Amino acid sequence: MSRFVIVGGGQAAAAAAEELRNREFDGEIVLLSNEQEYPYERPPLSKEYLLTGDASELYFKPAEWYPENNVEVNFGVTVTAVDPKAKVLTLDDGTEQTYDKLLITTGGRPRVIPSITGSRVRYLRDKTDADRMSAELLEGTTLVVIGAGFVGCEVAASARKRGVEVIVLEALDAPMKRALGDDVGHAMAAIHRNNGVDVRLSTTISSVIETGDKMVITTDGGTVEADYVLVAIGMTPNTELLEGSGIEVDNGVVVDEFCRSSDPDVYAAGDVANAWDHERGDRVRVEHYDNAAKQGAAAAANMLGAQEPHSDAHWFWSDQYEHNLQAVGLATDYDQVVIRREDPDAPAFAAFYVKDNKVQAAFALDNSKEILRVRKLIAAGTEVTAEQLADPTVDLRKVGRPERGPRPT
Repeated sequence: MSRFVIVGGGQAAAAAAEELRNREFDGEIVLLSNEQEYPYERPPLSKEYLLTGDASELYFKPAEWYPENNVEVNFGVTVTAVDPKAKVLTLDDGTEQTYDKLLITTGGRPRVIPSITGSRVRYLRDKTDADRMSAELLEGTTLVVIGAGFVGCEVAASARKRGVEVIVLEALDAPMKRALGDDVGHAMAAIHRNNGVDVRLSTTISSVIETGDKMVITTDGGTVEADYVLVAIGMTPNTELLEGSGIEVDNGVVVDEFCRSSDPDVYAAGDVANAWDHERGDRVRVEHYDNAAKQGAAAAANMLGAQEPHSDAHWFWSDQYEHNLQAVGLATDYDQVVIRREDPDAPAFAAFYVKDNKVQAAFALDNSKEILRVRKLIAAGTEVTAEQLADPTVDLRKVGRPERGPRPT
């Protein structure tokens, strides 16, 4: 009987296990997780779960699904070494596990700032982190968020809903700039400020010191005090288990379009996978839920020999205050940004990131229909003009399609 081992306990792991069973794999599936929870969704940790603590919709599958589908889950274990020649994993308790095929879905951990320490410094990555912060972010407390990426902005919005005073310190000149650029970033800064967040951009932090029951943060724009400090400056992929294995690692586990590593029996998916995207002709490591779920399923299919490349127009979303943000594609290589607004007096808009008359990525604020319409344009590489993109009367679903003649009578 074949033995497939999945290292990790997140979305990619659960999606892979499900896909293996959906494709009628009847061998052993062993999931090794360093958490004490069945696989759950991480996006709500900075949004609705942080607000409510309601875990009823958090888990990827109900607990009974795993035994019912003969998926063995081992909680609280960490793989410390991989021997691909012997196909043996070493665990932190000294025991070993064998495998025929191995899938690495270890995700990542928050990137730390070594000089920022103290009992009131927080990072947010797992359910335990969210539970702790939820108990602390009470009305009237003050939270300083270092970093205005997705996690930082989402926590800021959630904290404001709970009556917390929030100060966001960002080194760049716009929130979420690396992912969404200047135009969208400035729009999001305005939304946060309108909701009472003190957003300080282009800010350099010189020191963070704990004094009694407060954190004192000194910046080039002055000094602020807070009850807690959240550091949200990105994540580092968890690849330590592959040290000395000979498997290629570079900003994650290096895999091809089939999620296969430099060892033909070792695969990777989710936040930890630095995958070849043949549509872009480059490698990309994506840190979003939708990619983790789809890539986990693709890896499972290819572990069974399907040879199905994973190349999807990456879609992700965020909820902040009453606003919904959605994006598709990766806004990393473009020569212009085109803005579309149906109502110039409303906050809703869509932004299209264009290169050589082709949409590379799109972002929408309270305008999800434009994301649905533009996904096919991106996937097909359809040429489109800036005038078409800017004009809200142009239906992007019809761009590039031949016009139909009259129906025969």
